[in-house]
Amino acid sequence: MIIFRYLCRELLFATLAVSAVLLLMVMSGRFVKYLAEAAAGDLSAGILFPVMGYRLPGFLEVLLPMGFFLGILLAYGRLYIESEMTVLHACGFSERRLLTYTLAPALLVALVVASMSLYLTPTGLERSSGLLTADKSRNEFDHLVPRKFVATEGGRAVYYADSLSDDRSTMNEVFLAELGSARAQTESDYQVVILAREGVQQIDPETGLRYLVLRDGYRYEGVPGQRDYRLMKFSSYETLLEMPRLRERESDRIESAATLDLWRSDKPEERANLHWRFSLPVLVLVVAVLAVPLSRTNPRQGRYLKMIPAVLLYMVYLYSLIWVRGAVEDGDIANPAALWLVHPPFLILGLLLLGGGRFRRCPKRSGRSGGGGSQ
Repeated sequence: MIIFRYLCRELLFATLAVSAVLLLMVMSGRFVKYLAEAAAGDLSAGILFPVMGYRLPGFLEVLLPMGFFLGILLAYGRLYIESEMTVLHACGFSERRLLTYTLAPALLVALVVASMSLYLTPTGLERSSGLLTADKSRNEFDHLVPRKFVATEGGRAVYYADSLSDDRSTMNEVFLAELGSARAQTESDYQVVILAREGVQQIDPETGLRYLVLRDGYRYEGVPGQRDYRLMKFSSYETLLEMPRLRERESDRIESAATLDLWRSDKPEERANLHWRFSLPVLVLVVAVLAVPLSRTNPRQGRYLKMIPAVLLYMVYLYSLIWVRGAVEDGDIANPAALWLVHPPFLILGLLLLGGGRFRRCPKRSGRSGGGGSQ
């Protein structure tokens, strides 16, 4: 029991350390992407952290199996380097017993991954998608950043405001370039530019359409370099604000669907996602069988020598699952259960590698021959 607790502590500590590093790398990249959208005015800064929190289980369900795999290699590799594993083998601690002890924390990690893949991840994706959809449903005026040119989603206009009021209801010193007018579509050099002292947003109570009302300004239209420019001074000028077109991708809908809904579905792409969710916990158990023999290390070689081929083997395993899932979703493979054919070859490979090792048992004590007398 002491050895079991010692090995579990080493494995879980290494798994948490590796998973934390991998999570930091993945989340930092995604956070930078969202931060760039917020800086450009395409996303509200207030929803960055809630969205990242909801996406956290989706990252962990993929990173934890790899973190556990690398944790076994690092933890057991250290035991081999420091000859602790040699001492255990000399005392009759075989690799089969080592595998049995390893499967206990592997089962714990598999249960955590299962809770994420079956419930937490789709729930988090649904809520993060709701936040992003609600934020994207705002029009371009709501995303406007002072002293920054902002193009509308439909490419109809470019806005600029020197400043905004505290409640963001009024723009001051407004510049507006209309790119989607009828004449501009036929003449590429034709331009419409509007300068106004201020602009406010108004909603038609009958239609619900939003308008940008510009006050005290000038409207210029024509072709640069020609003399037929038209100049119009106005006290009030209204332009329709285009509402963004929200399109939910089919893959996003499936990813955020409840597991029970996927279970009841007969669509191949939804069944493929269902089998993928159940495959991730199995992935943890299989890589545990693979990692135990791969962690054997010669103290003279160092514990990082076998890391590269081991990681490559893991990547082949993971991308095989991803490839089969994609083939099912694309219709190249008819049966979604084909995803389960990926696990047995790697499980058999792990058992073969395990069987190729030496299973040391305690040497039997033989009785002394009677020829030796005491001195």
